[in-house]
Amino acid sequence: MAPPLLLLQDIRLTFGGRPLIENASLSVSPGERLCFVGRNGSGKSTLLKIAAGTIEADAGTRFVQPGATLRYLQQEPDLSGFATTRAYVEAGLGPGDDAYRATMLLEALGLTGEEQPASLSGGEARRAALARAIAPEPDILLLDEPTNHLDLPAIEWLEETLRGMRSALVLISHDRRFLERLSKATLWLDRGNTRRLEQGFAAFEEWRDAVLHEEEKERERLDRKISQELDWVRYGVTARRKRNMGRLRKLEGLRTERREQRGAVGQVKLVATEGELSGKSVIEARGISKSFGERAIVRDFSMRIQRGDRIGLVGANGAGKTTLLNLLTGALSPDTGSVKLGTNLEMVTLDQKRDSLDPAMTLAEALTDRRGDTVIVNGEARHVIGYMRDFLFQPEQARAPITALSGGERGRLMLARALARPSNLLVLDEPTNDLDLETLDLLEELLDDYPGTILLVSHDRDFLDRVATSVIVAEGDGRWTDYAGGYSDMLAQRGAAAPQRAVNKAEPKPAKKPSEARGATTTSRAKLSFKQKHALETLPARIEQLSTEIAKLEATLAKPGLYSNDRKTFDTASARLSAASAERAAAEEEWLTLEMLKEELGG
Repeated sequence: MAPPLLLLQDIRLTFGGRPLIENASLSVSPGERLCFVGRNGSGKSTLLKIAAGTIEADAGTRFVQPGATLRYLQQEPDLSGFATTRAYVEAGLGPGDDAYRATMLLEALGLTGEEQPASLSGGEARRAALARAIAPEPDILLLDEPTNHLDLPAIEWLEETLRGMRSALVLISHDRRFLERLSKATLWLDRGNTRRLEQGFAAFEEWRDAVLHEEEKERERLDRKISQELDWVRYGVTARRKRNMGRLRKLEGLRTERREQRGAVGQVKLVATEGELSGKSVIEARGISKSFGERAIVRDFSMRIQRGDRIGLVGANGAGKTTLLNLLTGALSPDTGSVKLGTNLEMVTLDQKRDSLDPAMTLAEALTDRRGDTVIVNGEARHVIGYMRDFLFQPEQARAPITALSGGERGRLMLARALARPSNLLVLDEPTNDLDLETLDLLEELLDDYPGTILLVSHDRDFLDRVATSVIVAEGDGRWTDYAGGYSDMLAQRGAAAPQRAVNKAEPKPAKKPSEARGATTTSRAKLSFKQKHALETLPARIEQLSTEIAKLEATLAKPGLYSNDRKTFDTASARLSAASAERAAAEEEWLTLEMLKEELGG
């Protein structure tokens, strides 16, 4: 095997109190295709910056082969100091590189090369930075969310361009299909540590779930061992003091080990606040047209949208997706034709450009619209701190300004705002931007269960396949066509080239036996032990007791003004709520395991 071009070993970096990265490694060999995954806020972009040499780690080593060229696409590029985008891209070329390649790449990405950096939008600046990164065909190419702000034709062009390059690639992206088609290995950053899978992204999620399941089993084994040691301490013989002290030290070591274990990051809890049921007919467009100057954006378009439809809008940047969306929702009047909106519509728009966020607001103010400390979700008042936790925000972030949030955190904030409002028509403009893959899975599940109607603009092919029931496609010259099904179905109907690899539909896995599902083993004995029988009889009362306590704690935390007026009570109740929830979950799991074991043993 060839020696690595880039090597990071034992990287450690701390922001504030707790380490962000504790023990991370990265090895990139010539021509390698590596996708880099992890939850939002896990430190992926930070580790990529360490790999690029733009920031320095607190500990660990970084090695780049002498003479190896490296280019890095960051999320927020700086073009200041350059007269035009062409000058910016050409400045990234090395000796002997073809200057024409800079012009060719800029044109492929929708830029002329004459744009002045000061007048660029965020998306245009990122496309210029992408051209600068890939123009010299470096030995190592580090790309942080390269598909952001690209339309579908540009994403597919980028896939083919990267596939044909000799560069070693390290890719961070939320676009599943992009990762599946380009990656040959996967690096997972999880709780400050990296794990590597020598397969592409298509195999990652099953592998990740297996790793987390094994970790949970190991935690359960450790908890049982601690419980056994505690029983010995409470009820064991105390005559031999030296032996007793040794057991106590062993117990303390086990408890320390358990405390220091970092559990898997929690999942976002997505629940949409449902409005009243809309009429069966939601939107009816008849022969609508819209032009700006001599350019036709929409020409003689008709469509009827019924309650429960999930409509995806697809087209190149500038094709007029937002214009068509505004025409269909009544925000913009057509030049000709008519749009009739159904009865009892409650529309909520997810503005993924985040224009509606006031940078001066704190996170809590953005969620409550500066109206106290409560958020109304499905008709119930919830304390803003509790609602924040559903979206993986920490209590100390409540008073932090929005400007301090990462791109992924701002994406979750926009979701939290939109889903708290009653709706039966969701209008989603690029909802997948900056969301991690786990949050995307949950968003897809929420939209699948949503009883209302969805209008969706997205460049994420996998997301469209999973969510859309029909796709409206820009055909050019103001013409739009409605195709049944998702993105792949649209390609098949249009006769376009099929994807090189078919999308793997989720297939139901065979049900596991209860013993396999919970790591239990079927024993040879004929009946439960006395201790197991006793636990089976007493656990339901314990679960009920914990449920009552949890309900009281939640009611306490929901009191308006508690966080600001009585921080001590809030912290105590919050800590006890977490502990009681964990105790109830453990008791429920133990009871269920014993019930199944009882059934396996024939009662």
